[in-house]
Amino acid sequence: MLAKRIQPMVSQARRLYVELMFQVMGRALQAVSEVDDAVKKETQALPAGFLFEMMVMPDGPRLIVEHTGLGRLHYHGDSAPRPVDLSIQFKHITHAFLVLSFQEKTAVAFANDRMLVDGDISYAVRMTRVLNRLESFILPKLIAERAVKEYPSNLHLPQKLVSAVRIYLKVATNFVETVRA
Repeated sequence: MLAKRIQPMVSQARRLYVELMFQVMGRALQAVSEVDDAVKKETQALPAGFLFEMMVMPDGPRLIVEHTGLGRLHYHGDSAPRPVDLSIQFKHITHAFLVLSFQEKTAVAFANDRMLVDGDISYAVRMTRVLNRLESFILPKLIAERAVKEYPSNLHLPQKLVSAVRIYLKVATNFVETVRA
């Protein structure tokens, strides 16, 4: 009886967590594209105006970022100004929660058929590398090693800390600007 009352609250908490993580990730993707040269280089191969979406099917939380050119990404929130070019879709909120709470690596979730890719696979691989680089910066190493396929061997503590601080400051600034608007 108690389980029937708690389950809806657990589902709602997961959904709120995924929504918050998508907001943070979207803003962090924009920030890391301004801070890290490796991410800039990775995203420069994307066409200008390229729209990337990560979402929970069918109409769940989502994040949308656009490549504006020169390796820079811009976070659009959860609404796209036009049809997206690449969509990575979690099949269920529980699957998104597993990945976004770092209990399961993205590659493992894909292998376990928990997500779909709609769009060019080479762009999906590129965006996954960008997401992995972002997670390597903003998460403690112990957690990042659980979240990404391979933790960068050339990412040393001083660079990680400086980049993480710069990313988090930009994310916080973006949140403040959004609240003011």
